[in-house]
Amino acid sequence: MLRRHHALLIPFVTIGSPALADATAGLAARPIAPADTIAAMLAAAYKTGDDATIKAVVGVAKATFPDDIAEIDRLSAGNAAVLASSRKEEQLAEQARIAAATFFEIWKGELEAGASRSTGSSRVFGLYASAKLSRDGLRWRQTFAGRIDYQRTDGETTTDRMLFAYQPNYKWNDDLYSYGLVQYERDRSLGYANRETVGAGLGITAYKSAAGTLNLEGGPAVRETDFIGQEARTTLAARASLAARFAISPTLSFSQDASVFLESGDTTAMSTTAIDTRLIGRLKARLSYNVQYEQDNLGTRNSLDTIGRATLVYSF
Repeated sequence: MLRRHHALLIPFVTIGSPALADATAGLAARPIAPADTIAAMLAAAYKTGDDATIKAVVGVAKATFPDDIAEIDRLSAGNAAVLASSRKEEQLAEQARIAAATFFEIWKGELEAGASRSTGSSRVFGLYASAKLSRDGLRWRQTFAGRIDYQRTDGETTTDRMLFAYQPNYKWNDDLYSYGLVQYERDRSLGYANRETVGAGLGITAYKSAAGTLNLEGGPAVRETDFIGQEARTTLAARASLAARFAISPTLSFSQDASVFLESGDTTAMSTTAIDTRLIGRLKARLSYNVQYEQDNLGTRNSLDTIGRATLVYSF
């Protein structure tokens, strides 16, 4: 009886001892991973095709199963080769689709519109509309842009602004391209009735990531300006511009477009900063701030015009 009781007592004491508790904790901290569990984790990560997800899962796997790092590396290399092959096939299929497209296909763009009206002490009516179209081919990228900004206050036209531009780009590689530019402008509030611009130059994608891009351009241009109350003038100018697009979140994005023309006796600049938020489907709401600067205008007018607006944008 004593031996049986003693035999039962010893396991009870042993199970409750601190030494066994520490050993159990050590085993829990270093789990034994079945090979198929690791393989399933990595296969699921690589199947997403998202580099950030893959990096995170591989890191977690190595931290969780440090004794299987060599096996994790071997499985990762195999999955990476399969993913690279799949991406290459998708790239070749996309290139074939673009090469076979007609001129009227593979266009993308957006339509933007807004209006305002107020009555009372002042009667104000404003209308704003813009459109952008782009076609990105294997070597050529073409962009059309148009903008109309019109406002009347108490029966008098206070804003009469118009811009139309066409820009073809020839892509030398993924980051470097040559561009041409044909542009027409009208802005009576800044002192000119018509302005035609023809230019060319080089552009570079200075920054590119999954979050966004930054493009910089520069080159010469010839401009003919019909100033109100003055003779038309043709000048040689230097042009510089930037275009930035960044995703802040899946539903929120930031954009910045700016350009400057430097010419003898005249400097003009334009900047548009915008925040877009997705509403429903392809419809977005946009808050933007536009700055227009004209150094050489009539003395009775301001050199600087600014306007903030809220508009709706439809992308396609």
